[in-house]
This record gives sequence, structure tokens and C-alpha cells, in this order.
Amino acid sequence: MTKTTFAVLATTTALACTAASAETLNIQTSFNAGDFSTQYITENWLPKIEEMTEGRISIVLTPNGSVVPAKETPDAVAAGVLDGDFTSVNYFAGLEPAYAIMGDLISGYDTPEQMLGFCKDGGGEAMMQKAADSVTGGEVHVVACGPYSREALPARTPIRTFEDLAGKKIRSPEGLAAAVFSAAGASPVSIPFSEVFGALEKGIVDAADASAYVNNDATGLHDVAPYPLYPGIHSMPSMQFTINKEKWDGISAEDQAALHQWWYDAMYAMAAEVAKQDAALAARDDASDKIEVINWAQEDRDQLRDVARVQWEEYAKKSELAKEALDAHIAYMTQIGLFK
Repeated sequence: MTKTTFAVLATTTALACTAASAETLNIQTSFNAGDFSTQYITENWLPKIEEMTEGRISIVLTPNGSVVPAKETPDAVAAGVLDGDFTSVNYFAGLEPAYAIMGDLISGYDTPEQMLGFCKDGGGEAMMQKAADSVTGGEVHVVACGPYSREALPARTPIRTFEDLAGKKIRSPEGLAAAVFSAAGASPVSIPFSEVFGALEKGIVDAADASAYVNNDATGLHDVAPYPLYPGIHSMPSMQFTINKEKWDGISAEDQAALHQWWYDAMYAMAAEVAKQDAALAARDDASDKIEVINWAQEDRDQLRDVARVQWEEYAKKSELAKEALDAHIAYMTQIGLFK
């Protein structure tokens, strides 16, 4: 055998071994197929995980409900039907109350970066793992968690201060969000998301818990609700990134670390991009004569947070794990100066 032939065979064998050891993870998201989030991660970040692992790991993202309904992803990941999920944690609040505390601490954090910090460095991952263990028996590994956007609040009448919430009818999901709005003096109204535009247009509600500014703009909500509160005062839904435990244990420590770092890098980058787009649209709208963008003063935000905290504590009574999750949040929020 010539040296050239040997070299070719060696290269071919190495490539075959690399291909054989490559792991493709099929991850279902709670994003819809055409969402900005899906496109952003697919175009900008899926190639990066292959680069970071030198081709050993690749990820295929599938849209919301493509394999199972979003609320069933923990069981699907545990059973190996999905390799993992990238899902809004709010879907799991009915499985364990701690998920409501971990999924969206209404009026809690001021920025997505603060809550990403809680997950990455403040004990949030460990709490999310406990929640996952409670519903899947330890068959799911939580890689990372956190939000990428803060929702705005489109309103058809001005809500310029905390006191202006009194008497306002606000479309809100049931549960913690509704409890906070009610405690602040508003009247929460539970209507499907698909009916938000019509409810604002007809005056059935004065404002609506809807989505990020960029998404509200895309759906035309500001045409019927020209007094949006931005940056938002309430909702910042958290995501989780999980992988089947057996699948996770089969991944090298080096690639496990890469997956962890990759997800946070992607979320911080997406949070910055969404914030950039939101800010540009808000500035455009505020310069027009049709829309007044309202930004609450910090004292009003703090006042709503204090009211919300009472409701968090009431909700945390629903389970020991929910209480533990809230305590972890409060400790971190105190550490970063949101509470004194």
C-alpha cells in the first residue's frame, strides 16, 4: 500500500468516524414556523453549535406542536419521543405551580438580561431542574433557561402611571398575571389571543397583555391601541432548553458545556436584537402624530413590583417547590438591587 493510498484511507476513516459520532438533536420549540424567533435562531445560531462542537452536535428545530402539543413536551422528552425542547415554561404551570413562578414572574425583572442572569448564575437552572424532576422522574436534563423579550402593553387609553391602572379593563391570561392586575386595581378580562384586536377595537378592554412591541406592531394592535406602554411593565415569559437525560449523558462533557454556552449566547443575542427592533419601532411611532409611546417612571414600576410581590407569595403557597422557586427569585433580585 502506498503512502498516498494509506493517507486517503486514513482520512476517509476519520471522516466516517466523525459522521458516525455526530449527534443530531431534534428539538421542538414553542415558536411558530414563521416567528422572528424561529428564523433568528435557525439562520444565526444553529450553524454556530456545529462550529462550537466541530460538527459533533447539530440541532434541528421544529415548530410549536409539530410532534406533540407544547404542554406535553416534558413527557415527550422524558420518553425520547423528542430529543429535547425549547419551550415557554408557562405551558407547564398546570403540571406544577413552580413553573408559573419560574415561567413569568409578573412585574418582577426589568430586563430579560436580569432574568437570564438568574437562570445562568443565580440558581434558576437548579430550580427548573427540580421542577422537571417533579414531573418527569429525573428523565429530563435542564440545560438552560430564561427569556428573550419583555412584552409591551398596547392600550387604547393612556395609562401613564401606576394609579392609572385603577378601573382599567385589561386582557390577561388567568392565573398570576390576572391576580397582579387585579391587585393593582385593574379588571382582568380573560379572552383568547385571537380576539385581542377586536376587543381593543370595540372597547371591550382598555389594554391587553399581548406580546413584544415588534409583534404587536406586526399584528396592527397599535392601530386600535395607540398608547402602548413600552418598555413593558408586566410580562417576561421564560423559555427552557432541555434534553432527554439518557441522550444528555451520552454527550461528552466538552459538548455539554458547548450546548450550555451556545444557548445563553443565542438568547442574549436574540434579546439584544428584539430590544433593538422594539426600540426602533417605538421611536418611529412616538415621532408620529398617531401613537403616544408611554414609558413608566421607575417609581411606578417599583410600585407595581411591590404589589405583585404579594401575589407571588400567595401563588407560591400552592406547592413547596413554588415557594422554593420564589425564594430563589427574591434572593437574586435582592442581590441585583431590585429589592432592598
